[in-house]
Amino acid sequence: MTDTNRQIQLASRPVGAVKPDNWAHVTVPTAAPGAGEFAGRTRSSRWIGHAGWLDDRPSYLPPVNIGDVMRAASVVEVTASEHSDYRPGDFVVGPFGVQEYVVSNGRGARKVDPAIASPATYLGALGSPGMAAYFGLLDVGALADGDTVVVSGAAGAVGTMVGQIAKVRGARVIGIAGGPGKCAMLTDELGFDATIDYRAGEVKKALRAHAPDGINVYFDNVGGEILDAALANLAMHARVVLCGAISQYNETAVRGPSNYMALLVRRARMEGFVVFDYASRYGEAGREIAGWIADGRIRVKEHVVTGTVDDFPATLDMLYRGENTGKLVLELA
Repeated sequence: MTDTNRQIQLASRPVGAVKPDNWAHVTVPTAAPGAGEFAGRTRSSRWIGHAGWLDDRPSYLPPVNIGDVMRAASVVEVTASEHSDYRPGDFVVGPFGVQEYVVSNGRGARKVDPAIASPATYLGALGSPGMAAYFGLLDVGALADGDTVVVSGAAGAVGTMVGQIAKVRGARVIGIAGGPGKCAMLTDELGFDATIDYRAGEVKKALRAHAPDGINVYFDNVGGEILDAALANLAMHARVVLCGAISQYNETAVRGPSNYMALLVRRARMEGFVVFDYASRYGEAGREIAGWIADGRIRVKEHVVTGTVDDFPATLDMLYRGENTGKLVLELA
């Protein structure tokens, strides 16, 4: 371990899109672990929230403070330990932030085995994106055999998992994504029944064609116009699951649904959820997802960028430009 630690800190709160000057690239001394703590070197890091965390407004977690290390989940290799549960050489996933080296008391952390899955997989399919897909679809969405499921942001970390879990559970799956390459990947590699390229035409019309009897479960990762299009095509007693709204994160005025009365007409419900509320059941979901991966019923899609901590802002920009396919992870060289 070196004497210095490179960090990405929040320098200012963005107005609209996140810009380079919102970040501070900082070098600080490397800390040693105290009693009940361990130190580790970051191997992989990923963005685990949205730009709402950068604004000083209420959310499901407090905002990142100016001057704080940017919030992110990471996989670290333990280098020194004064904690009874962790030894040098252990790999641990937790909310360690965007920095080269960490010191932690273990809160929110769990050991993982790199011989079973890669660090990227522990941050994706076996991390909170996989947990969000599992609990959002099965618990909040109350998926039933034979349902027609539509998922937006379908080529992203959560969307790829939602579609595949729905297929495993006997649903018909339609994915909404941007570009012919992503749409082909969803059908040809992941087994989606149909896809809609939102850049190629009217989504509302395409949903009507692909789901003539209506949508039973709509899993929303996008918000905005795509959410409106889905609400216009609901089946009776449909379930709308609000997981994210990537189209709105950089907007100064968030757009809400314009046709929410469709929920009344279709006797449907729309419900948001936060994956952390299911933390006590992560083991249950992880075991089932790992089994599906092992027997080939789920294929893991990861977009790994190799670089340094200083590449985090540019990697994050890729997410907002929709350039990733599957879980976007920064792996430190």
